[in-house]
Amino acid sequence: MHWIAFGDIHESTGTARFIPELDTAEAVIITGDITNRGSREAAQEVISTLQGMNPRILAQPGNMDTDAVQAFLVELDMDIHLRVRTLAPGLGLMGVGLSTPTPFATPGEVPEATLTQWLDETYAKAADFDQLIIAIHEPPHGSTVDRIGSGDHVGSPGVRAFIERVQPAAVLTGHIHESSGIDHIGSTPVINPGMLAHGGYVRIDWEGGSLSLELESIR
Repeated sequence: MHWIAFGDIHESTGTARFIPELDTAEAVIITGDITNRGSREAAQEVISTLQGMNPRILAQPGNMDTDAVQAFLVELDMDIHLRVRTLAPGLGLMGVGLSTPTPFATPGEVPEATLTQWLDETYAKAADFDQLIIAIHEPPHGSTVDRIGSGDHVGSPGVRAFIERVQPAAVLTGHIHESSGIDHIGSTPVINPGMLAHGGYVRIDWEGGSLSLELESIR
């Protein structure tokens, strides 16, 4: 079985139709930034379009999403923000969305202390999975996936410390569009596919208790 993960949609879904085997995935995992400071209606349009390609969606808000977007995801029971869901026997998915403060005063920002508290509290809900994938919209500080165009690292130290301590099977992240790629913190791969409009996505495969993730691009 397989899943497809991406984020930073920003209301632009056209690229998704070119993702191989999107329609046969067990679910599509969205790591954040569904809209551009958008309303419930904007989120509904994005989700509805993606459901036309695959009806099974698991999603969380990013810093560009409003409370109305998160409420819409909860209403449809597809939300993963501050939740742990079972993907398959032995395989779990944990989500923590939003981001720490940015220079742009986006709607989905929380203090660093809140983000790190959320990580710890949500992880405490995790069942005893053989493997745990964690979707965190904000990337870890000091990695190759949190660097902006100037070269500065703008990710969260708390996210990095959490990954170092917990060492989950994998982390899916985003937020920093120009920093797509894969890094490792300890044994944990941290993958940022970048903006969906740029063609990046992650394919997750689970066969016989073996987990593999690949960063892919349709371009």
